[in-house]
Amino acid sequence: MGLFGSESKFESSVKFVPYSQQAVYNNISDLNNLEKVRDRIPEDKVSDFSFDQDTVSLQVPPVGELKLRICDREEPKCVKFETVQSPVPFNVWVQVLPVDENNSKMKVTVKAELNPFIKSMVEKPLQDGVEKIADALAQVHYV
Repeated sequence: MGLFGSESKFESSVKFVPYSQQAVYNNISDLNNLEKVRDRIPEDKVSDFSFDQDTVSLQVPPVGELKLRICDREEPKCVKFETVQSPVPFNVWVQVLPVDENNSKMKVTVKAELNPFIKSMVEKPLQDGVEKIADALAQVHYV
């Protein structure tokens, strides 16, 4: 373990999505599609929510401003994000795998370098957050 801690990984459970892998990928790989979920974001938990094709920015009390950017697109199965602005640097992967031609499954993974003190404070909220992100993504209409 280094001075800054070790890599911590938080994974959502696998979510079933009643849309094709390509339809899901097409939507998550262009952040302008976040407009579809704007009304599902709890205003008491998130403010200053903005986005463009490659980046998303939001204020999360008490964490502060988070800004993520798509750093890799692996069509049609994965979109990877990295932090541009965050108190703790981390990466997010959204993986989409086909079940059949009209259905897919999805998993959200967050990896961060956390020292033991920080990890003990953020472990539960991060795991809950990853699960909530996956739940929200699984409920989107990908048409």
